Amino acid sequence: MFEKNKGFNPDVIQEFKEKMKIKNQPYLLNEEEENTDEYVNFYFIGKFEGKEVVYDCALYTLRLQHTSEVYETAEHKAAKKFPEYQQIKYEEDENGDMSVLGPLEEEIGLYMAEVMMELEEEETIKVQEHLEIDEHIDFGIGIDAGLNVDVINSETIETFIKDFNEDSIVLDKTLYSFQHKDDEIVD
Repeated sequence: MFEKNKGFNPDVIQEFKEKMKIKNQPYLLNEEEENTDEYVNFYFIGKFEGKEVVYDCALYTLRLQHTSEVYETAEHKAAKKFPEYQQIKYEEDENGDMSVLGPLEEEIGLYMAEVMMELEEEETIKVQEHLEIDEHIDFGIGIDAGLNVDVINSETIETFIKDFNEDSIVLDKTLYSFQHKDDEIVD
């Protein structure tokens, strides 16, 4: 397996190390991903079964994971209630404005919003810190991790890498639920 995976190739690993040294940080952002302050996809060097490897890590906040799971549950419920449901696709007109939804899409959207509010109010969906390793990706070793932090920033990433490489990560097993707060409109 490791022979075909370029994430284990010493030359590739050395290239990553050199790029990290230039940036003066222990990771490289995956520029192909839409990284935000709640989700970051990055690469770092570590060991796997005694061999050096490039890790491909998706690190995100529990709040983002919770929001995603609430949305997926609402989509599932909408699909059950509306057999003709197709994922709502928002399109822009020539001016960049959102096109008006059809009556069915609008009804489905309102239903989903109600379901999402109910799921949040009743704290139906719970998430907890986790770390999953995927050995079966094409490049390196994959990590999928959710942390109970407000933002994913350089400090969060560097602490995660240090703790991961030292095998000292301690995950919080508490189950969390979040409520979306509407932005207040200020005149």
